[in-house]
Amino acid sequence: METLNIEREILDEAVENLHTIRDFIRFGVTALRAYEVHLGQGTEDFFAESSALVLQTLSLDWSADEQILDSRLLPSEKKQIVDLLAKRINDRVPLGYLLNVSYFCNQPYYVDERVLIPRSPIAELIQNRFAPVLTDGLGVAVDGVNRLPPVVDAAFVPERILDLCTGSGCIAIACAYAFEDAQVDGADLSRDALEVASINVEHHNKDNQVSLIQSNLFEKIPAQQQYDLIVSNPPYVDASDMADLPQEFLHEPEMALAAGRDGLDLVKHILVKAPEYLSSRGLLVVEVGNSEWALRQLFPKVPFHWLHFTQGGTGVFALTASECRQYHAQFVAALALSE
Repeated sequence: METLNIEREILDEAVENLHTIRDFIRFGVTALRAYEVHLGQGTEDFFAESSALVLQTLSLDWSADEQILDSRLLPSEKKQIVDLLAKRINDRVPLGYLLNVSYFCNQPYYVDERVLIPRSPIAELIQNRFAPVLTDGLGVAVDGVNRLPPVVDAAFVPERILDLCTGSGCIAIACAYAFEDAQVDGADLSRDALEVASINVEHHNKDNQVSLIQSNLFEKIPAQQQYDLIVSNPPYVDASDMADLPQEFLHEPEMALAAGRDGLDLVKHILVKAPEYLSSRGLLVVEVGNSEWALRQLFPKVPFHWLHFTQGGTGVFALTASECRQYHAQFVAALALSE
């Protein structure tokens, strides 16, 4: 699809005739819609996208008094806003990269093109301290239907957490906020990604709680290490979806997105190795996105607990340590067939 470009004359006209913050937010909404930018890398609607672009460019907080929206802008501020808007529209650069910031669990994270822009529905799980999936009864079928039990086992608090494919480190750091007494490891194959994660660990003052490991999944994780919670948002985009990605996503690192023909290249390895690293009461939580269907087809007899999110998002499953071990032979066989 041919990219629609916004002409400089339109931007100059906006600088000349628009005056307030509110004016430029409105102008941004109109332009983003008219030139068919793709959302989905942090914001979910054009008003939120335009508001973030304008307010963060002006170093203003989301919670600023609404009266400030009628403040008039300097010519230099107007130009800065429309220049960023032009890059967002004409170059299809995601907003997170333009601003070098993205929010996850209501906290800001530094991002650039070395990492994915945070957007995982796992954020909702973390904010709820993984209720109701951190439970004693997880995995019990009710009336023949695989359901999550509604009562949280408050006595079980994870002491050691692993975030596989940590990228910017947002999941690892958010887990550290949620479980302040837990030790969290964030692992990633990409040295570039770990450099970004290190910036975020330092910014959030989590150096004493979050450790970063360069590792191809479990490869460099000590064999004797046991985790109460393993969380992963690995690459899971299948070959078909990779071929149809909107231009915005092409700015993100391909190795953080692509996962083979069925989108399960890394997930299969995670399922095979996870039992070795989960404590007896441990829990595995993995996001597979649109590859959920492929995973269901590959393992029709495995009772994956597919989680539901009030804030939107699908394709995240949970398995207990005992379930990972129970179905381990199936995971090994599927991995062997795919290699």
